[in-house]
Amino acid sequence: MGATTLHTRQDVAARILAGEYLIVYRDLLLRIPPSWLDAHPGGSLALLHFVGRDATDEIEAYHSDDTLRMVKRFSTGRVELLDDLWEPLLPPIMSGWVRKLNADGKQEWYREASAACSAENTPQNPSSQILLVDKDFQSLVQQQSHAPTLATISPPPTDLSLKVQARHSKAYRELHKRITEAGLYQTPYLTGYGPEIVRYVLFGSIAAYAYSHNWLITSAIALGLMWHQLVFTAHDLGHMGVTHNWTIDRMLAIFIADFIGGLSIGWWVDNHNVHHLVTNHPSHDPDIEHLPFFAISPAFLTSLWSSYYKRIMPFDKFAKIAISIQHRLFYLVMMFARFNLYALSYSFLFKKAFDTKRARGGRWAFRAELCGLCFFWYWYGSVLYGCGSWQKAVVYLLISHVVPSPLHVQIVLSHFSMSTADLGPTESFPHRQLRTTTDVICSDSAAFLHGGLHLQVTHHLFPRLPRHNLRKASELVKSFANEQGLEYAEFGFVHGNKEVLGVLKSVADQVKIIAKVANVEAREAVEKKIAEQERKGR
Repeated sequence: MGATTLHTRQDVAARILAGEYLIVYRDLLLRIPPSWLDAHPGGSLALLHFVGRDATDEIEAYHSDDTLRMVKRFSTGRVELLDDLWEPLLPPIMSGWVRKLNADGKQEWYREASAACSAENTPQNPSSQILLVDKDFQSLVQQQSHAPTLATISPPPTDLSLKVQARHSKAYRELHKRITEAGLYQTPYLTGYGPEIVRYVLFGSIAAYAYSHNWLITSAIALGLMWHQLVFTAHDLGHMGVTHNWTIDRMLAIFIADFIGGLSIGWWVDNHNVHHLVTNHPSHDPDIEHLPFFAISPAFLTSLWSSYYKRIMPFDKFAKIAISIQHRLFYLVMMFARFNLYALSYSFLFKKAFDTKRARGGRWAFRAELCGLCFFWYWYGSVLYGCGSWQKAVVYLLISHVVPSPLHVQIVLSHFSMSTADLGPTESFPHRQLRTTTDVICSDSAAFLHGGLHLQVTHHLFPRLPRHNLRKASELVKSFANEQGLEYAEFGFVHGNKEVLGVLKSVADQVKIIAKVANVEAREAVEKKIAEQERKGR
């Protein structure tokens, strides 16, 4: 089939149900081979979340012009549009369906979770919302099918207008064009990264000098500050926002993240790409899936399924206790967040140990990460060993890891207080990013402390944009939002913290209410049982 083949929505739906991975790009229908699904540098989930949908804005936001020319090779023809609009289908993964190899080595449908649709239509629980729960949950009340149906991939009703969302997308593409023509994709190496490198060398030198003089606390603080600053550049490199060359940026990222920081850049990119594409979705965005420690939506109190982690996030006894006081534990947990990054990094690499022949890095990147992590623990382990005693080593370890903790607070400020509702596949890329993301207001002189992460709205709309150009681009984005009638959210750092704590307390209060209701019901059940026994004894 060539570019002249015209595919109707019914044709596309039938082929998706037959097991094909089809994505709409402009008016082209892209067929993603299973081999490329596994090899895609952005990860398979980045594709699976857009099966049956128009992913034009996402594709162009994440890929350079050279890559976009390659994208068209996957075209199998054009799609039939209604009033120049594509009516989206619901990706199977969003209702809990995936393809897996069976015992015969053939792909077949597998239901990894059940879809729980909203029974109401409120801002917090819109009619379009689908959350994933344990696949055995609904089997008690309904017969489980062996494959998705047309009804499965038909989106639930939504209050959003497809025409309005298309208008947002069209305006966003014009905005993207203006930003490109303004030269904002050109990295300011000297004025941007020059001062960054000076800070890295300064903190690293202080850490080494202080350590050589046995000023261990000073050394640990300086090392923590260096890690804090280096993460920002690792973030830029992971987005191909520095040299814009995948190989070069990945090599530099491995050096910074793995060799110096002890974290896997491969894990971070895989995780972060999904976060950017399904921002703040309770069942799909790993960046807000923090049970048993945090829950930013009451939805997490129902033991949701995570399509990223491929497991249930249990709201168990420990989670109930932790979530009920999460607003009090917030900063304490954030102080030790870096240790969680180690766990996530190493578990990711372990799972990928036998699956490394991929365009996302292949053998060389995977091996480079392993070498980097071994090197990190060699040099950092030597530093701890040289502290002189295990007590001093523990103090050095804790201080160097706690000092970068404001970074983790900074990260969650951008999303924790924003909407977690699922508005369905009709929602456009710019509408979704502006709805789920906020900026943190700060002066230019303090911007280096935030490392560009305070301008998350613009970053989410243009993830490859060099960090040091985000300020200029944000002015254009604000004008775009105003013209389109969209809210551009931004808070001061202190106010942003209050907003996050308010959200955490709100969910914590609901946990307490649930516990009280459960206690009352349990007491009533016991009293009823006693009354029945007394009647029998008479």
